[in-house]
Amino acid sequence: MKPITQEWIRKAEGDFATAQRELQAQENQNYDAVCFHCQQCVEKWLKACLQESDIFFSRTHDLTQLLNLLQGIDPSWESTRLQLDTLTVYAVELRCPGLSASESNATEAFESCKQIRQRVRAHLASLVSEKG
Repeated sequence: MKPITQEWIRKAEGDFATAQRELQAQENQNYDAVCFHCQQCVEKWLKACLQESDIFFSRTHDLTQLLNLLQGIDPSWESTRLQLDTLTVYAVELRCPGLSASESNATEAFESCKQIRQRVRAHLASLVSEKG
């Protein structure tokens, strides 16, 4: 696996751990932070996948844009569109006044994050085994 891909993964896993810790906090949970870090985790995992596949991507927090690039690798990624659309909102919208995440939003974001993370990990593992 390319070193830059591994760096994307390390950063993604940092966001995953932060989201998980915050979701499990016993008091003063910050559901906005859970949603934000879930979005960031997925963004970095998708970028790792694109990086490993030598697909150029611009600086973006729009997971739908990244999805469109991934579909060139595997059209079945379309099944994640709704989850990615929802997570994309959490990149910026929750960082400013006017919108706040609920516990339900945070739980759903974390579940989506886990599912997409697992899918990208499997995809990357298959890429690495193909390169042998």
